[in-house]
Amino acid sequence: MNNRPHIEVPTSRREFLAKSGGGFGALALAALMGGNAQAATTDVVDPRAPKVTHFPAKAKNVIFLFMEGGPSHIDLFDPKPLLNKLAGQKLPDSFGKVILAMGENDAPLMKCPRVWKQHGESGLWVSEWFSEIATCADDLCVIRSCISDGINHSSGVCQMNTGHVIGGRPSLGAWATYGLGTENQDMPAFVVLTDSNRQVVNGPRNWGSGFMPAAYQGVQFKPGADPILNLNPPSHITPDRQRAKLDLLSQIDQRHSEMRNDDSDLEARIKSYELAFRMQSAAPGIVDLSTETEETKQLYGIDQKETNVFGSNCLMARRLVENGVRFVQLYSGAGSGWDAHSNIEGNHGKLCKAVDKPIAGLLKDLKRRGLWDDTLVIWGGEFGRTPMSEQGNGRDHNPTGFTMWMAGGGVPGGRTIGATDELGLRAVENPLHVHDLHASILRILGVDHTKLIYRHKGRPERIDMNEGKAEMKLLGLA
Repeated sequence: MNNRPHIEVPTSRREFLAKSGGGFGALALAALMGGNAQAATTDVVDPRAPKVTHFPAKAKNVIFLFMEGGPSHIDLFDPKPLLNKLAGQKLPDSFGKVILAMGENDAPLMKCPRVWKQHGESGLWVSEWFSEIATCADDLCVIRSCISDGINHSSGVCQMNTGHVIGGRPSLGAWATYGLGTENQDMPAFVVLTDSNRQVVNGPRNWGSGFMPAAYQGVQFKPGADPILNLNPPSHITPDRQRAKLDLLSQIDQRHSEMRNDDSDLEARIKSYELAFRMQSAAPGIVDLSTETEETKQLYGIDQKETNVFGSNCLMARRLVENGVRFVQLYSGAGSGWDAHSNIEGNHGKLCKAVDKPIAGLLKDLKRRGLWDDTLVIWGGEFGRTPMSEQGNGRDHNPTGFTMWMAGGGVPGGRTIGATDELGLRAVENPLHVHDLHASILRILGVDHTKLIYRHKGRPERIDMNEGKAEMKLLGLA
C-alpha cells in the first residue's frame, strides 16, 4: 500500500507563488498563536452561525422595501404648501446653486396636486397616493431629512445598499448576516425579491458580500409561483442518492480547498450545495403561498391584478422572517421604475397603487402574527425628487433631502424625525446621511456599528465607512 502523503502540485506559476506566500503567512500566524500551522489553517467556523449582539436587540429581522428609482417625498410624506404658492416661478436665489442629474437648471417649480390629510392619533401627514399605508400612520417613524451622495441611480442605489457610491463593498444585508448570523440553517440568511424580471440597477452587487466571504451574500428569489429555481430534484433522484452525490462532491471540493484557504468563493460554493440540499426539504413549505387563507391573500391585495405581484412578495417576506430568515429586501420598480423625470402623475400613480395595499397588509399581518416587535420594516429609495419640474410634468433626482420611514422592531411610531426646507429641496433639521441610517439599523438589531468590523487589506472596514452615527430617536432614546 502506498502510504506516502498526498502532495498537490500547483498547476501554474501564479498558483505556486500564491500558495507559497499563503503558506509562510500561515506559519507566522501559527507562531504568533503558539500553535501549529495545521491548527491555523484548518479551524473552520460556520460563518452563518448565530452570534451574540452587543446590546439587547430591538429587532431580530429586517424587511427593506426598496422603491428603486427615487420616490418623490414631496408627493408622499413631506407636504410643502409653499411649493404650490410658488408653482411656475423659478427657484428663489436664496436657495443657492443646485446640481441636477439632468441639468434643467432654469426649470420652474412644479406644484404638488396631492390631497394631504393627517392620520391617526399622531396626526401624521400622508398624501392620497398612500391611503392604505396612512391607516398605519401611528406605526410609522418618518425620517424627512435623509441625504446621500449619489446623484444618479447607479451611485445612489449602490450607496443605499453598501454605504459607498462605488461598487465592490458588502451590502447592508451581508453586514447584518456577518454580525448576527442566522437562526435557520436550512434557509438563506439574506433573501432578495424583485417585482419583475427586469434587472435592478447594479444587479447582484446590491446584495453582494464585497470583500467579505461569499457566504454572506444575498440569494435572489424570482417573482412568480416558483421563486427558487431548480429547487425540486427530478423524480428519479431519491434523497439518499442526492445525499451520496453531495457527500462525494464535498470530499472532492474539500480536498481541492485544503491548499486554497483564501478562496472564499470555493468555501461558499461548498456550503451552498449543502444549503440547497437542506432547502429542498424546508423551502417548499415556506414559499408556498397557497397555504395562506383567502382573507390573508386579500389583506395583501393578491386577489387584485395591480397589487398581486408586490402583494405576493410582501407575504413571502413575512413567511421568510417568520421562518428565521434574517434580512429580506423587496424591490419595487426594478430597473429604476420610480424614476419620474416625466409624467410623475402616471408613473407614481401606478406604482403607489401597486405597493400601497401590500405594504399596509404586511404591517398589519406582522402585528397579528406576533412578529411586530421582532421585525424592522424599512421603506425608501436611493433619493427623492426635486421641487422643480422636468420636461414639464416630472421631477429630477434629489439626494440632498428626502424621506424614508421605519416601523416595528421597537421603533416608536407616529412621529417624524428631521425636516427639509420649505420647498423640500434640502434637509435643514437633523440631517441623516446614509451612513447614519445604516448605523441606526444595526443599532436596532443590537449591533454596535463601531465594533462590527471586517479587516480588509489591513484596514478596519465598517458599513458606515467609519463615518456614521446611530440616531437614538429611532430607538426611542431621545
